[in-house]
Amino acid sequence: MHLAAYDRLRPYKGRVIPNFLARDRENARAVYEASRRTALIGVMTAHFDSVAACIDQVRALLEELPAVSVGLGDGQPQQWANVVAVARATNPGHVNQVFPAAGYTLGALAAAGLDKNIVNALIRPSGTPGQVIVSTGPVSGGGEPALVTADTAAAMLADVGVQSVKFFPIGGDARLAEVAAMAKAAAARGIPVFEPTGGLNEHNVAAVVRACLEAGAQWVIPHLYTSMIDKTTGLTDIGKVERVMEALDRVLD
Repeated sequence: MHLAAYDRLRPYKGRVIPNFLARDRENARAVYEASRRTALIGVMTAHFDSVAACIDQVRALLEELPAVSVGLGDGQPQQWANVVAVARATNPGHVNQVFPAAGYTLGALAAAGLDKNIVNALIRPSGTPGQVIVSTGPVSGGGEPALVTADTAAAMLADVGVQSVKFFPIGGDARLAEVAAMAKAAAARGIPVFEPTGGLNEHNVAAVVRACLEAGAQWVIPHLYTSMIDKTTGLTDIGKVERVMEALDRVLD
């Protein structure tokens, strides 16, 4: 499957697009270069006092980068509408969304003529491979978990054309069987992108990405966030980014 948004991204060796945070525009530029010009830089709406401030940051980064990943911030479901607003104003290329709002977001962007964006849908692991939780919205997330099979979750996304599954939180490499089961179900339903998130670092990213690719994912977008940040400076550590890329080499070579 060809993704229109894929033309804006630069997957490493055609398969992996690492997703990092950056403290500022200069740090984002350094991360992008260290990732061999393949990374997405995440901007979380929850980190800003207003939608307008978040829009300004995304626009500034888009002057440096071909695409930006607009996200919620630790999967906070209350941020879903802010994500839509920022994405519609900036055409970022990659949009993170809760499962119940993913189809809406895709439609809102299409209605605005912004079809070159990958929109993912947040699904949570349940603890049992092949069983997942899709109630990740601001209301549904506070109720009884909606537990469905991985295939059913993928089929529901395929119904509305969502192109990517964000699987969070996976606890690094602690849930490889669950990651593989969801990635396999997504691929079987024609969903080409899989995004493992939560606890990833330069030590475990290779195992997680390998599990996704072996399960049939066409492109993998691993999110490597707080583990990459130097707690003294608040900057994403360029040395760690380089070690992530070396780890990906071991998977992709």
